[in-house]
Amino acid sequence: MAGGPAAVSFLTNIAKAAAGLGLSASLLSASLYTVDGGERAVIFDRFRGVLPETVTEGTHFLVPWLQKPYIFDIRTRPHNFSSNSGTKDLQMVNLTLRLLSRPDVDHLPTIFTSLGLEYDDKVLPSIGNEVLKAVVAQFNADQLLTERPHVSALVRDALIRRAREFNIILDDVAITHLSYGIEFSQAVEKKQVAQQEAERSKFLVAKAEQERRAAIVRAEGESESARLISEATAMAGTGLIELRRIEAAKEIAAELARSPNVAYVPSGDNGRMLLGLNASGFGR
Repeated sequence: MAGGPAAVSFLTNIAKAAAGLGLSASLLSASLYTVDGGERAVIFDRFRGVLPETVTEGTHFLVPWLQKPYIFDIRTRPHNFSSNSGTKDLQMVNLTLRLLSRPDVDHLPTIFTSLGLEYDDKVLPSIGNEVLKAVVAQFNADQLLTERPHVSALVRDALIRRAREFNIILDDVAITHLSYGIEFSQAVEKKQVAQQEAERSKFLVAKAEQERRAAIVRAEGESESARLISEATAMAGTGLIELRRIEAAKEIAAELARSPNVAYVPSGDNGRMLLGLNASGFGR
């Protein structure tokens, strides 16, 4: 019987020890937090507010219930957003901007106090649209294409300055897409067609001019040739012309002789007699 109370006391002591160990383990777990690589932490204290120090990577202690960690991802993250802006000549243009941003680690407590953990979603779209509209309004619609590197540089410089006001660092800013409204696109297409027609008209005019010059040169050549022939004929007579005529007649006669459908009828009485014989033959 004496062993019974002792066993109960022993078991009670074990239960108290286990409870104490569990409570200690819970307190220890609640007192530790881990900051992974590429992250930083900001501590909120119930009495002092947000502490001014930024906590680096590793495992750290805090006072349970009294303090709470907030983890920031400090790695560079991409952001894309579009803006519909008006140009200097009152054309609407749609631009898509791509940003690579990260927070300024030394000012994480200030960022948390003023903007919270979602600081980039609250700031970047608003300042991006503001800067795009301000820069695009300085250029005509066609200048956005011909001076695109200059426009991108202005947008990048202005955005970097504005983001620094919110303790945000921009590693890269780029215009990835640019498109115009339907009316302007149609106007550009019509302009291109008109330019092509103008170039075609210039070509036709140049071609006609060349043909005119060729005709003049050809006429001058023929006139010079006739003059030389006239001078040669006046000096040497028409013998060369008669010779050329006889040669041409011989060539024509040779061609006709080789043709089976051509018959040669001599002139004079012999020709008439031959024609009479042929006619009487047909009469039979």
